[in-house]
Amino acid sequence: MSNRRSFLSLLLLSSLPLRADEAVTSSLALTDLTGSAQWPPALQKMISYALSLTTRKLTYQFASADPDAGGMDCSGTIYHTLQHAGFKNLPRSSNAMHGWVKNAGLLVPVTGTPEVSDPVLAKLRPGDLLFWTGTYDTGDKPSTISHVMLYLGKTVEGGKPVMFGASNGRPFRGKSQNGVSVFDFKMPKSDGKTRFVGYGAIPGLEVGKVAAVPPG
Repeated sequence: MSNRRSFLSLLLLSSLPLRADEAVTSSLALTDLTGSAQWPPALQKMISYALSLTTRKLTYQFASADPDAGGMDCSGTIYHTLQHAGFKNLPRSSNAMHGWVKNAGLLVPVTGTPEVSDPVLAKLRPGDLLFWTGTYDTGDKPSTISHVMLYLGKTVEGGKPVMFGASNGRPFRGKSQNGVSVFDFKMPKSDGKTRFVGYGAIPGLEVGKVAAVPPG
């Protein structure tokens, strides 16, 4: 009977929503990513640091860009990672980052609700920024860009497309995460409010020698 009660208790706990103050994160090593040994040193260094953040049990913390605060939000995580990589005068919000990439002529827009095998995603490369709308209510802002993450390419084991950033609820290998983590890269459901709207290289980051790693 006690074993049955323990099983039911675990089942109940697994179905509860994540607490905002509870970090549930997953990590990978640089060597777990396909082709990483051939990446330019600057990209290797930046993504290695990003992956080190996923080991610190940082929660999703709105308006924070400081890991020493115990957590960061999505754009804060990207902002901090790029700042650590030596980038100056960075935009802070996901909306501003989208404009930054677009104004540099590096944005690849995505419309509709494509599958990961869609040709529009064929040029995705590790180190690209990823952008979504509809992840939360942006009110009367002129742009609806509400989420940003960093594409990592595919895993060596299993060939699964993955990304880095911060979220409360997005999954990694089927398990919901809360915080600064590695996540599965998937297209939003066609009947939902969220849309994946584009991607592009980080302005000023040398990615010319990085091979495209489409998610499909």
